[in-house]
Amino acid sequence: MDIFERIAKDAGGPLGQYREKSQGYFMFPKLEGELGPHMTFQGQPVLNWSLNNYLGLANHPAIRKADAEAAARWGLAYPMGSRMLTGHTSLHERFERELADFEKKEDAFLFNFGYQGIVSTIQSLLTRADVVVHDKEAHACLIDGCMLANKAERLSYKHNDIKHFEKVIQHALEITEKTGGGILVITEGVYGMTGALGNLDELVEMKKKYPFRILIDDAHGFGVTGPTGRGTSEHFGVMDGIDLYIGAYAKSMAAIGGFVAGPKAIIQYLRYNMRSQIYAKALPMAFVEGGLKRLEIIRGEEGDRLRAKLWEITRALQKGFRDLGFEIGPAEACVTPVFMKAGLAQATNIVVDLRTNYHIFCSIVTWPVVPKGIVMFRIIPTAVHTMEDVQYTLDAFADVRKKLEEGFYKDEIQDMAIA
Repeated sequence: MDIFERIAKDAGGPLGQYREKSQGYFMFPKLEGELGPHMTFQGQPVLNWSLNNYLGLANHPAIRKADAEAAARWGLAYPMGSRMLTGHTSLHERFERELADFEKKEDAFLFNFGYQGIVSTIQSLLTRADVVVHDKEAHACLIDGCMLANKAERLSYKHNDIKHFEKVIQHALEITEKTGGGILVITEGVYGMTGALGNLDELVEMKKKYPFRILIDDAHGFGVTGPTGRGTSEHFGVMDGIDLYIGAYAKSMAAIGGFVAGPKAIIQYLRYNMRSQIYAKALPMAFVEGGLKRLEIIRGEEGDRLRAKLWEITRALQKGFRDLGFEIGPAEACVTPVFMKAGLAQATNIVVDLRTNYHIFCSIVTWPVVPKGIVMFRIIPTAVHTMEDVQYTLDAFADVRKKLEEGFYKDEIQDMAIA
């Protein structure tokens, strides 16, 4: 069959199956206006809980000024080419030094995009003789990196289950004793769907018993978690036990890019072996200068103030949901999932009711990410939300739950839902 004919007849996979009815509303929605907790959706004002703008830096005056000045000075093209050939500058080096210092590592290497940087890091580190061990709930970029990792054996362990992890590590050692390879353990600092923290303290403790290296993806922890925002490894007091630390700019910095930090020899190896950086354009100068300004704020007194406000909003929101009897799982980080028992049609009607009548915009997650019959609302607090936003949202969800229990949301999509 012709490739295009096959694709035209295909539903499009687990996400693409919804493309006919949900595009523009559930998939690819258009949030408009100034980035922040109050935006516009389909012409209506909404209270927005769906931006990874943890510290509110997206519209911070000093950040906007730094971004504008850098763009005016350099444009968005400079430097042209990959870092290895023609895209290397002193500012890139400075940003790397400051990130390494912040994470208390010997060296760091910038990514032009977080996702592809993570994939390429894992791919570069492993050979077919090695074994990579990852948490079963690891992010797609980590799974993709493992799948592309030069035919290295891939094993997984139950989410945050240290007993199962130990059994898997023992199996990995049996393999590497035959192949002569090593073991790389991959986990997340913060799990972006559930807000659960990775069990970094337990994993680091296991290094005393077994020989392996740890790589963490701390996209949702960098700049936010820990007393000084150095991430989840700082929160657990195990920064020295993490061999490679990966941070992304898309969450706390509200920008594009990321970095990996670790031993100087390993980072230097990655510089010369990461295909996603060797064969792609360097991070533009405007993003480098903007990143330096963001890191300056994160490291300073204002960063402390913004983190304190973020955690005040987060704790009030999570405590409020729990006090009302909502199930929010093991959420410890800022990401706050709210679970309800509802079918797909009911979930659709709830979301439309929230967005149209309560003017609350939050992301919805259904099967296959969560079990059938369950709907998850993913709420992301920021430092620029207010306690009034929190209380309004808690009241709205309590009202919605009551309506669900009373049968207001039918088992078919109602007229109020999208066509």
